[in-house]
Amino acid sequence: MPNNQPASELSGETRPAATLMASEIAEQPAALEATLAALLPLRSRIAQVTAGRKRLLLVARGSSDNAAIYGRYLAELHAGMAASLAAPSVATLYDAHVDLSDTIAVCVSQSGSTAEIVDTLEWSKRGGAATIAITNAEGSPLAEAADLALITQAGQERAVPATKTYTTQVAALAVTVDALAASFGRSGALDAEFAKIGDQARAMLETPAETLDAMAGALAEVDEVLTSGRGLAFGTTLETALKLEETCLRPVRGLSYADLKHGPIAIVDHELLTVLVAGPSGPTVPGLTELAGIVREKHSMVIGIGGDESFRAACDLAVPGPDSSETLAPLTLIIPAQLTVERLAHKLGLDPDAPRGLRKITQTD
Repeated sequence: MPNNQPASELSGETRPAATLMASEIAEQPAALEATLAALLPLRSRIAQVTAGRKRLLLVARGSSDNAAIYGRYLAELHAGMAASLAAPSVATLYDAHVDLSDTIAVCVSQSGSTAEIVDTLEWSKRGGAATIAITNAEGSPLAEAADLALITQAGQERAVPATKTYTTQVAALAVTVDALAASFGRSGALDAEFAKIGDQARAMLETPAETLDAMAGALAEVDEVLTSGRGLAFGTTLETALKLEETCLRPVRGLSYADLKHGPIAIVDHELLTVLVAGPSGPTVPGLTELAGIVREKHSMVIGIGGDESFRAACDLAVPGPDSSETLAPLTLIIPAQLTVERLAHKLGLDPDAPRGLRKITQTD
């Protein structure tokens, strides 16, 4: 019989006192609702600042880069707008002269203080771009330098692994793209879904503890992990990989299932565990369902997050994603992975709040 005990309660095993990471995961419904309440009224301002621009350039690192991957897919699918991820070294190391007069540069940083991202925003301005900052820190260098700052409402995040700052960044990108969609003559029509995000996040927090413990236990038994997904949920796939790496010190490869089939699938065997991440619907789900069968035939255990019933049935262990469209599922789809990673850290005797060798603000050049 399935255990319907929510993740916010203890399972049968004795668990340590709540970590900062666990507390901040639990704050996400309120943080998402506050962020959407603050930013949705700014859609007309976003349209004004970006008027006449035809391309989107997303600038980020780390978890923010995974959020930006979602923004890139969403821009092309929802707004019909060409989008790409920036290589910040083009600005900071090479100081290349690039015509960005038809471009919107959206620069994403939870702290707003990573010099590389601030410098790339200023470089984008010199190239003629309109600039938008997405940050959790009002008054930060990034917010001050941008033409428009979208401030997420996550509150202070003290654990090193980004949880609520990640999901609120994803929400801010969804609002930004929805504003651009309207500018491009495509009706946004996402307001009804935005109104449900907080409840969807709460539902994700109620993922049964027994299932989360089983997934964490399976991950604790292996040294090699592969994560795979595609499309709008691909950023969630890579964020899952990053959380496993930085919090649990597990080497993880995150690959599109299309890239995986082009050669890396040769590494899949019984010594490797595969995590597949899927939106609740859409054209990527059949391929991921097929992939679950392929890797199981290679004796790799499969953990599934999201997808439909057929996808989850093809996995060894699986949890449903949010009851939403594929378009906005990534705002909350990461939550079961966050909960699993926090549990896994405990099983490995690690502190999820302060992973080895990491700080809250990372400086790059």
